Amino acid sequence: MISGKKVIDELNRKNHSLFKSFFPNSHYSFDFKNIKKFKKFETVIVIGMGGSILGAKAIYSFFKYKIKKKFLFIDNLDQAFLNKIKSQYNLSKTLFLVISKSGNTNETIINLSYFKSFLKKSNTIIISENKNNFLCSLAHKEGFNFIKHNPFIGGRYSVFSEVGMLPAYLMGLNPHSFKKNLPKLLNNRKFISNSVRKILKLNIKKSKTLILFNYVPELNDFLFWCQQLFAESLGKNKKGFLPVISNAPKDHHSLLQLYLDGPKDKIFYVFSSTKKKNLKINSNFFGEKMKYLNKKNYQDIKISQKDAFIEVLKQNKNPFKEIIIKKFNEDTLGKLFLSFILETIILGKNMKINPFDQPAVEKVKILTKKFLSSKKF
Repeated sequence: MISGKKVIDELNRKNHSLFKSFFPNSHYSFDFKNIKKFKKFETVIVIGMGGSILGAKAIYSFFKYKIKKKFLFIDNLDQAFLNKIKSQYNLSKTLFLVISKSGNTNETIINLSYFKSFLKKSNTIIISENKNNFLCSLAHKEGFNFIKHNPFIGGRYSVFSEVGMLPAYLMGLNPHSFKKNLPKLLNNRKFISNSVRKILKLNIKKSKTLILFNYVPELNDFLFWCQQLFAESLGKNKKGFLPVISNAPKDHHSLLQLYLDGPKDKIFYVFSSTKKKNLKINSNFFGEKMKYLNKKNYQDIKISQKDAFIEVLKQNKNPFKEIIIKKFNEDTLGKLFLSFILETIILGKNMKINPFDQPAVEKVKILTKKFLSSKKF
């Protein structure tokens, strides 16, 4: 078993840029003073794919309750969604933030081209590697604001770099607050060791599916970030498991039967929150039979459902891990991001695979370009 300390020491030594991005004093390739002028935009369209956009999307969903601006995320080829944006928003007063590490991502370039008549020097920011790629060349040609993507940090690990922290800043959040307590976690060897033991105790070798069972709607996009992180980092050499996002309590009434009585090849990560909500139920309308619901709020009911689910997991001896959100702030989300990044890397090392590459994905990209170049449509 490879220890958490060894993984962190190796990160510090071999992946210095990634490791440095975890710290509050980490250097960004942009000046906050120069970016401040873009905070005036009330609508921001973020265009990207995969790790280039999922971190920012997760941040926005987690803090949507207090972010006053409208952020739209375009991370698929969806013509209907593009048309809807064009008809509902004043695009001449919209900020366009375009992110692609390679600078050549087909979907990102295609979606950007849809808005070409609205792109100006004053409303367009491009983040990509500073080399001979399409987006970098376009930025220099058109005079768009260009920010260098760190070439040593892969997209799915980039949330603490410019890729995640610049959007967070534009949302009105403080990038420093995401990282202020991360050094304590990295230096807490007991925390790291306990995390490793909990991960490996789940018996990942016999598991084919990871169920991300979620009782916290604000975490839904964070779990899509997790899904890519686990799938693209660990799905190699005939190894890995399928990460499935399952929303609760909705899926109590659709997938729970399979989860609890189907093949025992699953690991469960159960996400819940202790945050109280004001919405209460007045069950007097239903009479004596529903009296047990009276004066309960939605959160009470969800916690009871979660506790019942975990109790059955214990009885069935299903491997699970519980994550409880106590506070909805930058510190909490920063720790979540870091915990799952470290967990993924530790799992990869113990599975004897490289958690940083994605060779199969590159094959599809190469073939896609070949087909588009040779086929007649």
